[in-house]
Amino acid sequence: MKKILIILAAVFLASCSDNLEKLNQNIKDPATVSGESLFTGAQKSLVDQVVDLNVNNNNTKLWAQYLQETTYTDESNYDQITRTIPKSHWDVLYRDVLKDLDESKKIITETTYALPSEQATKANKLVVNEILTVYTYALLVETFGNVPYTEALDINNLLPKYDDGLTVYKDLIVRLTTAINALDTSKGSFDSSSDYLYHGDTNSWKKFANSLKLRMGILLSDVDNGLAKSTVEDAVTSGVFTSNADNATYEYLSAAPNTNPIHDNLILSGRRDFVAGKTIIDMMNSLGDYRRAQYFTEISGGGYLGGTIGSTSSYAGHSHVSAVVEEATTPGVLLDYAEVEFLLAEAAARTFAVGGTAKSHYDSGIKASFADWGASSTDATSYLAQPNVDYATVLGASTATTPWKEVIGNQKWIALYNRGLEAWTSIRLLDFPTMATPTDAVSGYPNRYTYPVIEQTLNGANYNTAASAIGADTAEQKLFWDMF
Repeated sequence: MKKILIILAAVFLASCSDNLEKLNQNIKDPATVSGESLFTGAQKSLVDQVVDLNVNNNNTKLWAQYLQETTYTDESNYDQITRTIPKSHWDVLYRDVLKDLDESKKIITETTYALPSEQATKANKLVVNEILTVYTYALLVETFGNVPYTEALDINNLLPKYDDGLTVYKDLIVRLTTAINALDTSKGSFDSSSDYLYHGDTNSWKKFANSLKLRMGILLSDVDNGLAKSTVEDAVTSGVFTSNADNATYEYLSAAPNTNPIHDNLILSGRRDFVAGKTIIDMMNSLGDYRRAQYFTEISGGGYLGGTIGSTSSYAGHSHVSAVVEEATTPGVLLDYAEVEFLLAEAAARTFAVGGTAKSHYDSGIKASFADWGASSTDATSYLAQPNVDYATVLGASTATTPWKEVIGNQKWIALYNRGLEAWTSIRLLDFPTMATPTDAVSGYPNRYTYPVIEQTLNGANYNTAASAIGADTAEQKLFWDMF
């Protein structure tokens, strides 16, 4: 009997031990995460940050003067500090995008897939991951200048050094070229449930990578014309976007939390914080631009009116973003065909061998924008025939030091509406259109985001070295590619 009791006690204790261990198990969250799911999360975080209108996260639609704040005007007046906007941008791109892409790469590399069809797509998955990684680092360099790169993403190094922005950018172009050459377009990559940009279509990813390479090459035109020329021409030869069907657009859903962030900012929030900016409304009014109806709403009584930059502007008395822009399912754009055509116009104006002329690509860029926004081809043809739009006529009338920069810059900016980050970059590169001086500006025009304040506190030595290397950690400090 005694032996039986001892055995029962042992069983009971073992059972209790097992139960206690199970109590410590997290049954709600997965024990492991797939590389594919990390890629999906990183992709959404990247597009959300590029698209976002929330003043805590992304102020570039205000700095491109597409919009004006109604009541709280700090961000329209170039205040980067009150809401620590640079930190938000920095954190999203490093933590939510690059780190997840890095972990995704590690997991996919280590995974042996059960199905031969899945194993066959493994290499392409890693290449697509690399393409998005390059895109994200390029945004960081274009925004801040020198940034952590060679020592970034290492959880054991909390004080990474900052690398020279031009050196990083050149290395990114090398990495992108390697990725383009490695992409096997005879095979797939991520499936539709993981890739909301191209559903794993490797031909589309290759065009995207080449179009990104074109954009990066153009950005270097004033600082390293030889490298810019070879980069651009190589990208065009390999194959860039040729129609709106190629656009890198992220598919948002109709229900939160997977709606377009602008829908969240303007509709789900119930707030009325933004109206159209006077700068873009005045230019589009002067051109009789047919896209106004796609971009903005009319005011009571008809017509379009924008709020004065930097001043409070009543919501009721000014135009707002259109229903198309604030729709939940409006796609988020990373890069589109209209932008590619304007980049090719710039390349042709710089005498790079890209086929066509500056005028032909300029015309194609405007037509692509009209088509993408649902304006008719007849409207586009009429618009291009106007003396204040026709490339040759406007070029001849320009008094700018480099006339083509004004002609292409103005129309490219209109076509980039709702794409704040890239519009801001184009304004800084081409110096057109001329931005209005905000009513209560706290700085000159922002040529960069200042470094996050927390970097000064926690990574002070490397921060000071970086700030000194770029000139100064100020908003007005021009970056290496912004020469004029």
